[in-house]
Amino acid sequence: MSTSDWGDWLPQAIDSASPETVSCWYLGCNGFAIKGSAGTTLWIDPYVGLGDPPRTIRMIPVPFDPTDVSTADAVLATHEHTDHTHGPSQGPILESTGAEFYAPDDSLSVAFDEEEWLDTYGIDRSQFNEVTEGETIEIGEFEIAVVETHDPDSTHPVGYVIRHETGTIFHGGDTKPADSFGEIGATYDIDIGILAFGAIGRIPDKETREPVRTKWYSTENEIIEAASDLQLDRLVPTHWDMWKGMTADPTVLHNHAQSYDHPSVLDVVEIGDRIEL
Repeated sequence: MSTSDWGDWLPQAIDSASPETVSCWYLGCNGFAIKGSAGTTLWIDPYVGLGDPPRTIRMIPVPFDPTDVSTADAVLATHEHTDHTHGPSQGPILESTGAEFYAPDDSLSVAFDEEEWLDTYGIDRSQFNEVTEGETIEIGEFEIAVVETHDPDSTHPVGYVIRHETGTIFHGGDTKPADSFGEIGATYDIDIGILAFGAIGRIPDKETREPVRTKWYSTENEIIEAASDLQLDRLVPTHWDMWKGMTADPTVLHNHAQSYDHPSVLDVVEIGDRIEL
């Protein structure tokens, strides 16, 4: 397991925070810690792994050690890819805090069958919850709707609409534009939308290690299309900072968003940043 470059200041900052509404900390990649005014704390897709060099090479610091996390009510995974469902990143959080894990079926298969979390960490099967599109779960002060997304590289992705008395956050995992987004945008008044964004790069093939033209995340036009369909007030692009060869410049999205009513605001955050609902 990788060692944090930053010590324990970020988990301590989350633990000690007292948000007036909802605070969100960007963990890099597609991870966020979300804490409400009553103290309920969610971790979504936290990942502190280094990838699989030389194919996937982490370009950003490891911002925390998961064994330093002391505040968590739930860990949510959007899909089964290793930078979203990862035992070394998430198992210690579940072990130290007793938090519950919410994820679609294929992510649970990674936890139970591929990585054997139950045998590796001091956690119990009762901490695991399967989620499916269309259901709503309640975790402390948050009501979370599980929604359909579109990620052709995943076997079963979901998104989360996280509702709080002070506003609403959407986390789409690695989704591209989806047919469901128009209905989601019309149903929920989304204040902050978290969407993956990246370049089309040349990444070594898993077997041959020869560089192959690769597209994992939404392009500039796609992420703005998704944000428009979702009617986002604020767009927070993610994942653009993570992998060598797939990094992108999120500030260019200002130009792409000018011809749409949504998003109203482009909120570019760097790893470790805190934003408020």
